[in-house]
Amino acid sequence: MSKTSVERQNLIEAVNALPDEVLTELASFVDYLRYKTVQQQRTDSPQQNFLLAIAGLGKSGQSHTSDHDEEILRNEIDSI
Repeated sequence: MSKTSVERQNLIEAVNALPDEVLTELASFVDYLRYKTVQQQRTDSPQQNFLLAIAGLGKSGQSHTSDHDEEILRNEIDSI
């Protein structure tokens, strides 16, 4: 049996040993843990996508853009 299965079985046995009066509190706590897990997954995903997006910066195929940065800026900015 895997370690996870043993841990789950131990949890099941511990829950079965609890008095009925505390099962409502346990259910609330389990709901909180599930909510917290979902929130972490939602928060982690955009951050990972952001990091992947900026990791692609500089892959434009243009070489030595720093040599032409002033020219690029001049073309992008309207002169006053």
